[in-house]
Amino acid sequence: MDLEEHVESTEDLYDGVIVKLERQQVRLPNGDMATREIVRHAGAVGILALTADNKMILERQWRAPIAAVTLEIPAGKLDSRDADNVEHAVIRELNEEIRYQPGHLEKITGFYSSVGFSDEYMTLFLATDLKPVTTELPRDQGENLELLTVSKKEAQAMVASGEINDAKTITAIYYWLLQK
Repeated sequence: MDLEEHVESTEDLYDGVIVKLERQQVRLPNGDMATREIVRHAGAVGILALTADNKMILERQWRAPIAAVTLEIPAGKLDSRDADNVEHAVIRELNEEIRYQPGHLEKITGFYSSVGFSDEYMTLFLATDLKPVTTELPRDQGENLELLTVSKKEAQAMVASGEINDAKTITAIYYWLLQK
């Protein structure tokens, strides 16, 4: 069965700091036309940062799109400072957000965050052997974070209760739970 859609036209609607929005007119496999609204994103990294005593570092922060405080792993978008190097983005984000540098960095997986409307691709990393940074990079403007550490058991309970409801963080936690 042919499922591929063919783009007939594209209209740029918005070009912002974090995302671009476009509208496509596509021809469906059966010949019908449809409209697609797509959020374009530079890509992102998420980091399962583990302390020496095997606790996960989480960030509590306000998220305007859902008008709520969330608990999340350190994460951020790729930008011009990274030159499309995801490991550079990980090291930069760890410095900016939690003020650590990893002694060991390992790619866990990559995934699209929401394929129904966005092309954002996130690469998830494990960071261990954390050491305090010697030079702190500035945080993003308006970025206010409260840091906390949790055990595997605490993290699992927080997912079960709905206290943690962020997809990248849940993915990182389930990966961590599967490790010995």
